Amino acid sequence: MGKIVLGIADDHRLFRMGFVSMLSGVDEFCFAFEAGNGQELIDRLAEQPCDIVLLDINMPVMDGIKATEIMKDRFPEVKIIIISMYDEDRFVTHMLEQGVNGYLLKDSSPEEVEKAIRQVYEEGAYYSDFVGKVLHRKLLSKKADAAPVVFNAPFASDLSTREKDVLRLLCDGLSTAEIGDKLFISSRTVEGYRQRIIEKTGAKNIAQAIALAYKRHLF
Repeated sequence: MGKIVLGIADDHRLFRMGFVSMLSGVDEFCFAFEAGNGQELIDRLAEQPCDIVLLDINMPVMDGIKATEIMKDRFPEVKIIIISMYDEDRFVTHMLEQGVNGYLLKDSSPEEVEKAIRQVYEEGAYYSDFVGKVLHRKLLSKKADAAPVVFNAPFASDLSTREKDVLRLLCDGLSTAEIGDKLFISSRTVEGYRQRIIEKTGAKNIAQAIALAYKRHLF
């Protein structure tokens, strides 16, 4: 596998320097650029493409929310991992619904950051325990008298039984290889199911499909 090319956008220079220093020591990673705000990020992406952007939310000139919107329109192939101090559920769920591929807090361990980058690059999404708990709370916060959403709802009516199984396991945070082992199928077969889930749910990527599954009470 070649290098995973990264970009980082954060208005705190010391934080950027620390992240670049930490991750540049990993053989598979290299940095294409640093940016101090969302507008600078968009400008740099136009000049120097990368695989994954590590993106803060609160930045001057253009924040991470607006930058995500523009990136999804102009650079849809670039994956986004939010790295923020904001741990409020509303920020997390909003960014996931916008199609970001992962959400980490700034106090995450270096090991988790490395794992997230690799899994987003290889699988398209990374859901930490923190994000899983946020989505679970969102599910529980729905009104008790809300009409239940089940697998025969429009969102999931076209999914096969095995596609539903794969989606459930993706929501549990399992990787493609782990799902294959659990269901006794090959990783290539799991990849096929993932792609069909994206197509049938109308999601932009597998991360958004997972967020929609939680949002619509599928589990």
